[in-house]
Amino acid sequence: MALKTKTSTRIGVTVLGWGIALWLFFPIFWMILTSFKSEVQAISTPPKLFFMPTLSSYGEVFERASYWHFALNTVIVSVGATAIAIALAVPAAYSMAFLPSKRTRGTLLWMLSTRMLPPVGVLVPIYLLARNTHLLDTCTGLAIVDMLTNLPIIVWMLYTFFREVPAPILEAGRMDGATRWQEMTMVLLPLALPGIASTALLSLILCWNEAFWSLNLTSSHAAPLTAFIASFSSPEGLFFGKLSAASTLAVAPILVFGWISQKQLVRGLTFGAVK
Repeated sequence: MALKTKTSTRIGVTVLGWGIALWLFFPIFWMILTSFKSEVQAISTPPKLFFMPTLSSYGEVFERASYWHFALNTVIVSVGATAIAIALAVPAAYSMAFLPSKRTRGTLLWMLSTRMLPPVGVLVPIYLLARNTHLLDTCTGLAIVDMLTNLPIIVWMLYTFFREVPAPILEAGRMDGATRWQEMTMVLLPLALPGIASTALLSLILCWNEAFWSLNLTSSHAAPLTAFIASFSSPEGLFFGKLSAASTLAVAPILVFGWISQKQLVRGLTFGAVK
């Protein structure tokens, strides 16, 4: 009886998991499906699941805009912002995890609270700062803003991962004569590498998908893929076929990258869960 109950529970959890996964994936599936439709098929009611696929929307997308220009800007901004954020967050998280003070908890909570601030609330000052420093419509300016936006959550994640590293290992390094810098770079970082890798992947995804600052701080020279998608929304209306094709081209690289690196991501997110 207990075996039957356990089997039924396992089947129920499996079905529920697949149901949630399909529900989450359905918008992506429908976007890809719509990208292979003509504009007439894309707005037909009721929508058709079976149709004659066409690449006309993709052809019009490539004719209208330089996809590779937007993709290169996205890669530069995402990788640059992630690299700078990790370089700043590692020593910050190290000091908070292993050299805490009475203000550490308050500092962490304050950093996290900045993520709750609506971006539009600081749009004007950041726009003016970017304009006055000649960083408007540049990959450097957008990378700095993305880095600052994601830095609190990166520090929090690294702080959590570093706390899982056994303190005696670091003490053994100090007893062998390691300096603080050597302790961090030669002892801590190799142990926490899965956590750092998963944090970097998350930061990369957040930067890749960022739209608000991309649309407000760039126009043409440094515009990333989010601006590329928005360019297919016009006063005449939404062209769902071309919009879906542009969106598919924008999310495809990060989807493929996330699929390839999913083992490393899961390994990093579960770092320290089993001791």
